[in-house]
Formats: sequence, structure tokens, C-alpha cells
Amino acid sequence: MSLSEARFHDLVDETQEKLEDIFDDSDLDIDMENSAGVLTVKFENGTQLIFSRQEPLRQLWLAAVSGGFHFDYDEESERWMCDKSEEQLGEMLERIVKQQAGTEFDFEGL
Repeated sequence: MSLSEARFHDLVDETQEKLEDIFDDSDLDIDMENSAGVLTVKFENGTQLIFSRQEPLRQLWLAAVSGGFHFDYDEESERWMCDKSEEQLGEMLERIVKQQAGTEFDFEGL
């Protein structure tokens, strides 16, 4: 069953808030901007992550140095899953952030 529009927006909002909290709690100099449903995370080295919602597809998209990734929400596991690799968002972010920022983050629960 497809997510309703309201549920989709609630899930993306919740995910973006969790991401902001995780990055805020770090000791790194990270700039974040959340505007019109797009969360941009800029690291000290100039690289960035961009999280955007794709309402018609009910997907969360991630743009990173290593590429673009599309995530569908899996109601059973209550996690965002990559539509190509089936990797969980949190697992992928741990790898991508380490590559881009050179530090480890714990994205468990995403």
C-alpha cells in the first residue's frame, strides 16, 4: 500500500529532524539549511549532502559526492530503503558521511 501524502510528509519531516539533531550533536563545523522541504548539510571541506522529498513518487532523495540515491519507506521495518541496493538510509549515511567528512556518525534508527 502506498503512503498517503500526509504520512509521507510526516515521515520526511521526522527523518530530517533526526538528521539535524545528529549533525547538531557533533563537534564538527557543519552548516545546515532546511528550506521548502530540502535539507542541505555542508561539511567543513565544502562537500555536501542534499535530502529532498519527491512527493509524486513518495520517495526521499539523497544527493552526495558518490551519487544520487532514492529511498522508499518500508512500513514493515519502519526504515527508508534504497530502491536500488535495498540498503537502509542510516547504513548508507554512515558510509557516505565517513567518505565525505572523514568522521564516523551513528545513524542507527534511520
